[in-house]
Amino acid sequence: MADVITCPTGLTGRVRGMKVREERILADRKLARSGGQMDELLGSCWEETLDPGPYSLSEGGKPDWGKVLQGDRFFALLMVRALTYGPGYAFGVGCRNDACRARIEWELDLTKLPVRQLSEGSRTAFIGGNRFETTLPDSGKQVRFRLLTGEDERKLPALQRAAPDRILSAVLAYRVLDIDGVDAKAKRQFLEDLTLRDADFLVDEFDRVDCGVDTTIEVECPECFTVQDVDLPFDRGFFLPGKERTARRRDRSASSLR
Repeated sequence: MADVITCPTGLTGRVRGMKVREERILADRKLARSGGQMDELLGSCWEETLDPGPYSLSEGGKPDWGKVLQGDRFFALLMVRALTYGPGYAFGVGCRNDACRARIEWELDLTKLPVRQLSEGSRTAFIGGNRFETTLPDSGKQVRFRLLTGEDERKLPALQRAAPDRILSAVLAYRVLDIDGVDAKAKRQFLEDLTLRDADFLVDEFDRVDCGVDTTIEVECPECFTVQDVDLPFDRGFFLPGKERTARRRDRSASSLR
């Protein structure tokens, strides 16, 4: 089954659900270590490009997924999952209320998640070199930064592991291109010395000019009625829901014994 999807930047194409052969991609440890699984999966399930959006196409008329913005990549992956198993996605989380700690079973429609489109201004800046500018409120410094692509997705986990006690400054340093009046060698130290107000402002600016899917979901505990925000679980199990299959088999077995 294939369908036409339009990503947040306007990238449009014909996409199909996963086949049995795609399971090899998700089970490939070498691809997992290199961070290339999602690129391979997208490349396999993307059948035809109808509108390249802000991107140059690779050989064969397909996007170079390493150069595609995170927001487009994630949206396309959600649609691949929805085309494979249907739009419904069920998951479980624990209640954060210490007096409860019940298991919350939740289900949502992946095609109904809020999507932020890339603005015309951001599209122009991305095509013009992926260079954005803002002014920090406390320091008054002008900062240039970039949006993250698939190639960056591969590098960020290693970057965060290398500086587990300085994740925020490491990510800021990776995304910030340059700062007015600050030498390139002093950029990391300048970002370490930012006020938290400036740091929060900068992260908000990243989000403001970017595109993507809002994956923060509000769930309510059925036992104590506590409402909490959770991030959509996104791992290998998202594409190979073996636990759901096991649960269905268990339910069928239980029914046959009645």
